[in-house]
Amino acid sequence: MYAIIGAGPMGLCSARQLQKHGIPFVGFELHGDVGGLWDIDNPHSTMYDSAHLISSKSTTEFSEFPMDADVAPYPHHTEMRRYFRDYARHFDLHRHYRFNTRVLKLERLEHGWKVISEQEGRRREERFDGVLIANGTLHQPNRPALPGHFDGELMHSADYRSPSLFEGKRVLLVGCGNSACDIAVDAVHRARSVDLSVRRGYYFLPKFLLGRPTDTFGGAVKLPRRLKQLVDGLLVRVLVGKPSQYGLPDPDYRLYESHPVMNSLVLHHLGHGDIRARRDISAIDGKQVTFSDGERAEYDLILQATGYKLDYPFIARAELNWPERAGAPNLYLNIFHPEYDDLFMMGMVEASGLGWQGRAEQAELVALYIRQQQARSAQAASFRALKAERAGKRLDGGYAYLELERMAYYVHKDTYRSQVKQHIAELRQGLGNAPELAVQATQ
Repeated sequence: MYAIIGAGPMGLCSARQLQKHGIPFVGFELHGDVGGLWDIDNPHSTMYDSAHLISSKSTTEFSEFPMDADVAPYPHHTEMRRYFRDYARHFDLHRHYRFNTRVLKLERLEHGWKVISEQEGRRREERFDGVLIANGTLHQPNRPALPGHFDGELMHSADYRSPSLFEGKRVLLVGCGNSACDIAVDAVHRARSVDLSVRRGYYFLPKFLLGRPTDTFGGAVKLPRRLKQLVDGLLVRVLVGKPSQYGLPDPDYRLYESHPVMNSLVLHHLGHGDIRARRDISAIDGKQVTFSDGERAEYDLILQATGYKLDYPFIARAELNWPERAGAPNLYLNIFHPEYDDLFMMGMVEASGLGWQGRAEQAELVALYIRQQQARSAQAASFRALKAERAGKRLDGGYAYLELERMAYYVHKDTYRSQVKQHIAELRQGLGNAPELAVQATQ
Protein backbone atom coordinates (compact mmCIF):
# COMPACT_ATOMS: atom_id res chain seq x y z
CA MET A 1 0.00 0.00 0.00
CA TYR A 2 1.30 3.46 -0.96
CA ALA A 3 0.50 6.87 0.48
CA ILE A 4 -0.16 10.00 -1.61
CA ILE A 5 0.08 13.35 0.16
CA GLY A 6 -2.16 15.94 -1.46
CA ALA A 7 -5.33 16.02 -3.58
CA GLY A 8 -4.42 18.91 -5.82
CA PRO A 9 -3.84 18.33 -9.55
CA MET A 10 -0.55 16.47 -8.98
CA GLY A 11 -1.97 14.31 -6.23
CA LEU A 12 -4.99 13.46 -8.36
CA CYS A 13 -3.03 12.39 -11.43
CA SER A 14 -0.71 10.38 -9.15
CA ALA A 15 -3.77 8.67 -7.71
CA ARG A 16 -5.12 8.04 -11.19
CA GLN A 17 -1.90 6.38 -12.37
CA LEU A 18 -1.60 4.16 -9.29
CA GLN A 19 -5.24 3.21 -9.76
CA LYS A 20 -4.69 2.54 -13.45
CA HIS A 21 -1.76 0.23 -12.73
CA GLY A 22 -3.44 -1.64 -9.91
CA ILE A 23 -1.29 -0.27 -7.08
CA PRO A 24 -3.28 0.12 -3.83
CA PHE A 25 -2.98 3.54 -2.18
CA VAL A 26 -4.42 5.90 0.40
CA GLY A 27 -4.53 9.65 -0.17
CA PHE A 28 -4.18 12.34 2.51
CA GLU A 29 -5.62 15.82 2.02
CA LEU A 30 -5.76 18.79 4.41
CA HIS A 31 -8.93 20.24 2.86
CA GLY A 32 -12.39 18.69 2.60
CA ASP A 33 -12.32 18.20 -1.18
CA VAL A 34 -9.96 17.91 -4.13
CA GLY A 35 -8.41 20.72 -6.16
CA GLY A 36 -5.61 21.99 -3.92
CA LEU A 37 -4.84 25.68 -4.40
CA TRP A 38 -7.38 25.85 -7.25
CA ASP A 39 -10.15 25.63 -4.65
CA ILE A 40 -10.32 29.18 -3.33
CA ASP A 41 -12.44 27.97 -0.41
CA ASN A 42 -9.54 25.84 0.74
CA PRO A 43 -8.03 27.73 3.72
CA HIS A 44 -4.59 26.78 2.42
CA SER A 45 -5.21 28.11 -1.09
CA THR A 46 -3.19 31.06 -2.40
CA MET A 47 -5.77 31.80 -5.11
CA TYR A 48 -7.30 35.26 -5.63
CA ASP A 49 -10.69 36.28 -7.05
CA SER A 50 -9.48 37.35 -10.50
CA ALA A 51 -7.01 34.51 -11.07
CA HIS A 52 -7.05 32.62 -14.36
CA LEU A 53 -4.90 29.84 -15.75
CA ILE A 54 -1.65 31.37 -17.06
CA SER A 55 -1.18 28.75 -19.78
CA SER A 56 -3.99 27.92 -22.18
CA LYS A 57 -6.34 25.01 -21.53
CA SER A 58 -5.22 22.99 -24.58
CA THR A 59 -1.58 23.00 -23.42
CA THR A 60 -2.50 22.32 -19.79
CA GLU A 61 -5.31 19.74 -19.65
CA PHE A 62 -4.93 16.01 -19.06
CA SER A 63 -5.03 14.26 -22.43
CA GLU A 64 -7.36 11.52 -21.17
CA PHE A 65 -9.74 14.13 -19.70
CA PRO A 66 -10.02 17.22 -21.95
CA MET A 67 -11.72 20.38 -20.69
CA ASP A 68 -15.19 21.13 -22.03
CA ALA A 69 -15.37 22.95 -25.35
CA ASP A 70 -17.25 25.88 -23.81
CA VAL A 71 -14.47 26.59 -21.30
CA ALA A 72 -12.51 29.75 -22.18
CA PRO A 73 -8.93 29.39 -23.52
CA TYR A 74 -7.62 30.77 -20.20
CA PRO A 75 -10.09 29.40 -17.61
CA HIS A 76 -11.06 31.20 -14.40
CA HIS A 77 -10.03 29.46 -11.18
CA THR A 78 -13.63 28.38 -10.55
CA GLU A 79 -13.59 26.48 -13.86
CA MET A 80 -10.35 24.83 -12.84
CA ARG A 81 -11.81 23.75 -9.49
CA ARG A 82 -14.77 22.24 -11.31
CA TYR A 83 -12.43 20.51 -13.75
CA PHE A 84 -10.40 18.81 -11.01
CA ARG A 85 -13.53 17.78 -9.10
CA ASP A 86 -15.00 16.33 -12.30
CA TYR A 87 -11.71 14.50 -12.94
CA ALA A 88 -11.80 12.97 -9.46
CA ARG A 89 -15.44 11.94 -9.85
CA HIS A 90 -14.90 10.52 -13.33
CA PHE A 91 -12.08 8.25 -12.15
CA ASP A 92 -13.68 7.56 -8.75
CA LEU A 93 -10.75 8.96 -6.78
CA HIS A 94 -12.57 10.57 -3.84
CA ARG A 95 -13.07 7.26 -2.06
CA HIS A 96 -9.33 6.68 -1.86
CA TYR A 97 -8.73 9.91 0.09
CA ARG A 98 -8.92 10.82 3.74
CA PHE A 99 -9.97 14.46 3.72
CA ASN A 100 -9.47 17.03 6.49
CA THR A 101 -6.35 15.06 7.38
CA ARG A 102 -2.92 16.51 8.06
CA VAL A 103 0.24 14.48 7.59
CA LEU A 104 2.37 15.34 10.62
CA LYS A 105 5.46 13.29 9.96
CA LEU A 106 7.11 10.76 7.69
CA GLU A 107 9.58 8.42 9.37
CA ARG A 108 11.78 6.05 7.43
CA LEU A 109 11.55 2.39 8.48
CA GLU A 110 13.76 -0.55 7.53
CA HIS A 111 11.12 -1.36 4.93
CA GLY A 112 8.79 1.43 3.90
CA TRP A 113 7.64 4.54 5.77
CA LYS A 114 5.68 5.34 8.88
CA VAL A 115 3.04 8.00 8.15
CA ILE A 116 1.79 9.88 11.20
CA SER A 117 -1.41 11.78 10.47
CA GLU A 118 -4.16 13.59 12.34
CA GLN A 119 -7.85 13.82 11.46
CA GLU A 120 -10.31 15.74 13.63
CA GLY A 121 -7.96 15.49 16.60
CA ARG A 122 -7.39 11.75 16.19
CA ARG A 123 -3.77 10.77 15.65
CA ARG A 124 -2.91 7.77 13.52
CA GLU A 125 0.33 5.90 12.77
CA GLU A 126 0.54 3.57 9.76
CA ARG A 127 3.16 1.79 7.70
CA PHE A 128 3.22 2.20 3.92
CA ASP A 129 5.39 0.55 1.29
CA GLY A 130 6.15 3.95 -0.20
CA VAL A 131 5.13 7.60 -0.30
CA LEU A 132 4.32 9.98 -3.16
CA ILE A 133 4.70 13.59 -1.98
CA ALA A 134 2.32 15.78 -3.98
CA ASN A 135 1.49 18.67 -1.66
CA GLY A 136 2.44 21.36 -4.19
CA THR A 137 5.10 24.05 -4.52
CA LEU A 138 3.05 27.23 -3.96
CA HIS A 139 2.19 27.14 -0.27
CA GLN A 140 5.06 28.68 1.67
CA PRO A 141 5.38 32.40 0.82
CA ASN A 142 8.83 33.87 0.26
CA ARG A 143 8.87 37.02 2.39
CA PRO A 144 12.23 38.75 1.95
CA ALA A 145 13.18 41.19 4.70
CA LEU A 146 12.60 44.85 3.92
CA PRO A 147 15.43 47.39 4.36
CA GLY A 148 13.78 49.33 7.18
CA HIS A 149 10.50 49.51 9.08
CA PHE A 150 7.26 50.10 7.16
CA ASP A 151 4.45 51.79 9.10
CA GLY A 152 1.74 50.93 6.58
CA GLU A 153 0.08 47.65 5.70
CA LEU A 154 2.41 44.83 4.60
CA MET A 155 1.22 41.60 3.01
CA HIS A 156 2.22 38.84 0.59
CA SER A 157 0.35 37.89 -2.57
CA ALA A 158 -0.47 34.57 -0.86
CA ASP A 159 -2.85 36.52 1.39
CA TYR A 160 -4.46 38.53 -1.41
CA ARG A 161 -8.05 37.76 -2.40
CA SER A 162 -10.06 40.77 -3.61
CA PRO A 163 -9.21 44.13 -5.25
CA SER A 164 -11.47 45.84 -2.71
CA LEU A 165 -8.36 45.70 -0.50
CA PHE A 166 -6.82 48.51 -2.57
CA GLU A 167 -9.65 51.02 -2.31
CA GLY A 168 -8.18 54.54 -2.10
CA LYS A 169 -4.68 53.37 -1.12
CA ARG A 170 -1.23 54.19 -2.43
CA VAL A 171 -0.01 50.73 -3.38
CA LEU A 172 3.48 49.37 -4.02
CA LEU A 173 3.75 45.90 -5.49
CA VAL A 174 7.14 44.23 -5.13
CA GLY A 175 7.97 41.75 -7.88
CA CYS A 176 7.06 41.34 -11.54
CA GLY A 177 6.05 37.72 -12.01
CA ASN A 178 2.68 36.61 -13.33
CA SER A 179 0.87 37.08 -10.02
CA ALA A 180 2.42 40.51 -9.43
CA CYS A 181 1.28 41.71 -12.83
CA ASP A 182 -2.23 40.25 -12.44
CA ILE A 183 -2.63 41.91 -9.05
CA ALA A 184 -1.25 45.23 -10.30
CA VAL A 185 -3.93 45.23 -13.01
CA ASP A 186 -6.56 44.49 -10.34
CA ALA A 187 -5.31 47.37 -8.21
CA VAL A 188 -5.52 49.92 -11.04
CA HIS A 189 -9.30 50.08 -10.78
CA ARG A 190 -9.44 50.66 -7.01
CA ALA A 191 -6.21 52.18 -5.74
CA ARG A 192 -5.26 55.84 -5.46
CA SER A 193 -1.94 54.95 -7.13
CA VAL A 194 -0.16 51.75 -8.18
CA ASP A 195 3.62 51.38 -8.39
CA LEU A 196 5.56 48.25 -9.37
CA SER A 197 9.01 47.72 -7.85
CA VAL A 198 11.14 45.62 -10.20
CA ARG A 199 14.66 44.41 -9.48
CA ARG A 200 15.49 42.68 -12.79
CA GLY A 201 14.16 42.61 -16.32
CA TYR A 202 11.46 40.26 -17.60
CA TYR A 203 10.22 39.22 -21.01
CA PHE A 204 6.52 39.92 -21.56
CA LEU A 205 4.38 37.82 -23.88
CA PRO A 206 0.82 38.65 -24.97
CA LYS A 207 -1.77 36.02 -24.12
CA PHE A 208 -3.15 35.96 -27.66
CA LEU A 209 -1.48 36.01 -31.07
CA LEU A 210 -3.59 36.07 -34.25
CA GLY A 211 -6.63 35.25 -32.11
CA ARG A 212 -5.06 32.14 -30.62
CA PRO A 213 -3.40 31.55 -27.24
CA THR A 214 0.26 32.39 -27.69
CA ASP A 215 1.52 29.16 -26.14
CA THR A 216 -0.21 27.08 -28.86
CA PHE A 217 2.34 28.34 -31.42
CA GLY A 218 5.38 26.99 -29.59
CA GLY A 219 5.82 23.66 -31.39
CA ALA A 220 4.89 24.74 -34.90
CA VAL A 221 8.47 24.98 -36.15
CA LYS A 222 11.44 23.26 -34.48
CA LEU A 223 14.51 25.49 -34.38
CA PRO A 224 17.94 25.10 -32.77
CA ARG A 225 18.00 26.63 -29.29
CA ARG A 226 20.02 29.78 -30.05
CA LEU A 227 18.13 30.43 -33.28
CA LYS A 228 14.80 29.98 -31.46
CA GLN A 229 15.86 32.46 -28.78
CA LEU A 230 16.86 34.95 -31.48
CA VAL A 231 13.76 34.54 -33.66
CA ASP A 232 11.27 34.49 -30.78
CA GLY A 233 13.07 37.40 -29.10
CA LEU A 234 12.73 39.49 -32.27
CA LEU A 235 9.06 38.53 -32.53
CA VAL A 236 8.44 39.62 -28.93
CA ARG A 237 10.23 42.90 -29.68
CA VAL A 238 7.94 43.49 -32.69
CA LEU A 239 4.78 42.60 -30.76
CA VAL A 240 5.33 44.45 -27.47
CA GLY A 241 8.56 46.44 -27.76
CA LYS A 242 11.28 46.62 -25.11
CA PRO A 243 10.37 46.69 -21.40
CA SER A 244 12.42 49.88 -21.05
CA GLN A 245 9.92 51.62 -23.33
CA TYR A 246 7.40 51.14 -20.50
CA GLY A 247 9.81 52.22 -17.76
CA LEU A 248 10.88 48.70 -16.77
CA PRO A 249 14.44 47.33 -16.85
CA ASP A 250 15.34 45.26 -19.90
CA PRO A 251 16.35 41.62 -19.28
CA ASP A 252 20.09 40.99 -19.09
CA TYR A 253 19.57 37.38 -20.20
CA ARG A 254 18.14 35.66 -23.27
CA LEU A 255 14.51 34.68 -23.78
CA TYR A 256 13.52 31.39 -22.06
CA GLU A 257 16.37 31.56 -19.53
CA SER A 258 13.73 32.56 -16.98
CA HIS A 259 9.97 32.19 -16.94
CA PRO A 260 8.37 34.90 -19.15
CA VAL A 261 5.38 36.92 -17.97
CA MET A 262 2.12 36.09 -19.76
CA ASN A 263 0.10 39.28 -19.43
CA SER A 264 -1.54 41.47 -22.06
CA LEU A 265 -2.65 44.27 -19.73
CA VAL A 266 0.20 45.28 -17.43
CA LEU A 267 2.18 46.93 -20.25
CA HIS A 268 -1.03 48.63 -21.40
CA HIS A 269 -1.49 50.21 -17.97
CA LEU A 270 2.20 51.12 -17.69
CA GLY A 271 1.94 52.83 -21.06
CA HIS A 272 -1.13 54.77 -19.92
CA GLY A 273 0.42 55.84 -16.62
CA ASP A 274 -2.04 53.81 -14.54
CA ILE A 275 0.93 51.86 -13.14
CA ARG A 276 4.33 53.39 -12.47
CA ALA A 277 7.52 51.35 -12.72
CA ARG A 278 9.97 51.67 -9.82
CA ARG A 279 13.38 50.18 -9.19
CA ASP A 280 14.44 47.91 -6.33
CA ILE A 281 13.78 49.12 -2.76
CA SER A 282 16.91 50.44 -1.03
CA ALA A 283 15.41 51.86 2.20
CA ILE A 284 12.13 52.26 4.09
CA ASP A 285 11.35 54.79 6.79
CA GLY A 286 7.79 54.92 8.06
CA LYS A 287 5.66 55.10 4.95
CA GLN A 288 8.41 56.52 2.77
CA VAL A 289 10.20 54.17 0.39
CA THR A 290 13.50 55.02 -1.28
CA PHE A 291 14.41 53.19 -4.48
CA SER A 292 17.82 52.26 -5.85
CA ASP A 293 17.71 55.14 -8.35
CA GLY A 294 17.23 57.65 -5.51
CA GLU A 295 13.53 58.30 -6.12
CA ARG A 296 11.17 58.38 -3.10
CA ALA A 297 7.44 57.90 -2.61
CA GLU A 298 4.97 57.22 0.21
CA TYR A 299 2.68 54.20 0.35
CA ASP A 300 -0.18 52.89 2.45
CA LEU A 301 0.25 49.26 1.38
CA ILE A 302 3.21 47.17 0.26
CA LEU A 303 2.28 43.84 -1.30
CA GLN A 304 5.16 41.41 -1.81
CA ALA A 305 4.55 39.25 -4.88
CA THR A 306 7.87 37.55 -4.27
CA GLY A 307 6.98 33.95 -4.93
CA TYR A 308 7.16 30.81 -2.82
CA LYS A 309 9.65 28.44 -1.24
CA LEU A 310 9.54 24.67 -1.41
CA ASP A 311 8.15 23.39 1.88
CA TYR A 312 7.80 19.80 3.09
CA PRO A 313 7.36 20.24 6.87
CA PHE A 314 6.48 16.60 7.53
CA ILE A 315 9.81 15.10 6.43
CA ALA A 316 13.42 15.80 7.35
CA ARG A 317 15.33 17.72 4.72
CA ALA A 318 18.11 15.11 4.70
CA GLU A 319 15.62 12.40 3.69
CA LEU A 320 14.95 14.34 0.47
CA ASN A 321 18.63 14.54 -0.54
CA TRP A 322 18.31 18.30 -0.13
CA PRO A 323 21.63 20.06 0.61
CA GLU A 324 21.36 22.95 3.05
CA ARG A 325 22.00 25.76 0.57
CA ALA A 326 20.40 24.18 -2.49
CA GLY A 327 17.16 25.62 -3.84
CA ALA A 328 15.61 22.17 -4.29
CA PRO A 329 16.28 18.49 -3.50
CA ASN A 330 18.80 16.71 -5.76
CA LEU A 331 16.63 14.09 -7.46
CA TYR A 332 16.56 12.45 -10.86
CA LEU A 333 13.90 14.08 -13.07
CA ASN A 334 12.97 16.08 -9.94
CA ILE A 335 11.20 12.89 -8.79
CA PHE A 336 13.50 10.00 -7.88
CA HIS A 337 15.74 9.81 -4.82
CA PRO A 338 19.21 8.43 -5.66
CA GLU A 339 19.06 5.84 -2.85
CA TYR A 340 15.44 5.31 -1.85
CA ASP A 341 13.14 3.31 -4.13
CA ASP A 342 10.02 4.09 -2.13
CA LEU A 343 9.94 7.90 -1.96
CA PHE A 344 8.80 10.04 -4.89
CA MET A 345 8.56 13.81 -5.24
CA MET A 346 5.57 14.57 -7.44
CA GLY A 347 5.10 17.90 -9.22
CA MET A 348 8.31 19.54 -8.02
CA VAL A 349 8.95 20.76 -11.55
CA GLU A 350 8.33 23.93 -13.53
CA ALA A 351 8.62 24.48 -17.28
CA SER A 352 6.86 26.68 -19.80
CA GLY A 353 4.17 24.52 -21.40
CA LEU A 354 4.66 21.38 -19.30
CA GLY A 355 1.00 21.39 -18.30
CA TRP A 356 -0.86 18.83 -16.24
CA GLN A 357 -0.25 16.20 -18.90
CA GLY A 358 3.50 16.49 -18.37
CA ARG A 359 2.90 15.89 -14.69
CA ALA A 360 0.61 12.94 -15.41
CA GLU A 361 3.51 11.43 -17.35
CA GLN A 362 5.64 11.84 -14.22
CA ALA A 363 3.02 9.89 -12.30
CA GLU A 364 2.83 7.16 -14.93
CA LEU A 365 6.60 6.73 -14.80
CA VAL A 366 6.48 6.34 -11.01
CA ALA A 367 3.66 3.79 -11.24
CA LEU A 368 5.58 1.77 -13.81
CA TYR A 369 8.72 1.81 -11.69
CA ILE A 370 6.73 0.55 -8.71
CA ARG A 371 5.25 -2.23 -10.86
CA GLN A 372 8.67 -3.26 -12.14
CA GLN A 373 10.08 -3.24 -8.61
CA GLN A 374 7.27 -5.53 -7.52
CA ALA A 375 8.21 -7.83 -10.40
CA ARG A 376 11.91 -7.65 -9.38
CA SER A 377 12.66 -7.12 -13.04
CA ALA A 378 15.82 -6.26 -14.94
CA GLN A 379 14.12 -3.01 -16.01
CA ALA A 380 13.74 -2.00 -12.36
CA ALA A 381 17.39 -2.77 -11.62
CA SER A 382 18.54 -0.79 -14.65
CA PHE A 383 16.44 2.25 -13.75
CA ARG A 384 17.56 2.04 -10.10
CA ALA A 385 21.19 2.35 -11.17
CA LEU A 386 20.45 5.16 -13.59
CA LYS A 387 18.54 7.34 -11.12
CA ALA A 388 21.37 7.02 -8.59
CA GLU A 389 23.90 8.07 -11.22
CA ARG A 390 21.92 11.02 -12.58
CA ALA A 391 20.40 12.50 -9.41
CA GLY A 392 20.59 16.29 -9.47
CA LYS A 393 21.29 16.49 -13.20
CA ARG A 394 18.91 19.09 -14.64
CA LEU A 395 17.35 18.62 -18.07
CA ASP A 396 17.66 22.22 -19.21
CA GLY A 397 17.91 21.67 -22.95
CA GLY A 398 21.09 23.73 -23.00
CA TYR A 399 19.40 26.89 -21.70
CA ALA A 400 21.42 28.90 -19.18
CA TYR A 401 18.70 29.32 -16.57
CA LEU A 402 19.15 32.11 -14.06
CA GLU A 403 20.77 31.03 -10.79
CA LEU A 404 17.71 31.80 -8.66
CA GLU A 405 16.00 29.74 -5.99
CA ARG A 406 12.72 29.78 -7.91
CA MET A 407 14.54 28.38 -10.96
CA ALA A 408 16.18 25.52 -9.04
CA TYR A 409 13.56 22.99 -10.22
CA TYR A 410 12.94 24.52 -13.66
CA VAL A 411 13.43 22.26 -16.70
CA HIS A 412 13.14 22.46 -20.47
CA LYS A 413 9.75 21.04 -21.40
CA ASP A 414 10.66 19.13 -24.58
CA THR A 415 13.89 17.69 -23.16
CA TYR A 416 12.18 16.70 -19.93
CA ARG A 417 9.09 15.10 -21.48
CA SER A 418 11.20 13.26 -24.04
CA GLN A 419 13.29 11.68 -21.27
CA VAL A 420 10.22 10.76 -19.21
CA LYS A 421 8.51 9.19 -22.23
CA GLN A 422 11.64 7.22 -23.05
CA HIS A 423 11.71 5.76 -19.53
CA ILE A 424 7.98 5.03 -19.69
CA ALA A 425 8.51 3.00 -22.86
CA GLU A 426 11.41 1.12 -21.25
CA LEU A 427 9.50 0.34 -18.06
CA ARG A 428 6.42 -0.84 -19.93
CA GLN A 429 8.41 -3.75 -21.32
CA GLY A 430 7.39 -7.04 -19.83
CA LEU A 431 4.20 -5.73 -18.25
CA GLY A 432 1.94 -6.65 -21.18
CA ASN A 433 -1.69 -5.63 -20.78
CA ALA A 434 -1.56 -5.84 -17.00
CA PRO A 435 -2.29 -2.12 -16.41
CA GLU A 436 -5.73 -2.31 -18.08
CA LEU A 437 -6.61 -5.46 -16.15
CA ALA A 438 -5.15 -4.18 -12.92
CA VAL A 439 -7.60 -1.29 -12.67
CA GLN A 440 -10.04 -3.78 -11.22
CA ALA A 441 -7.60 -4.53 -8.39
CA THR A 442 -8.37 -1.25 -6.69
CA GLN A 443 -12.14 -1.50 -7.02
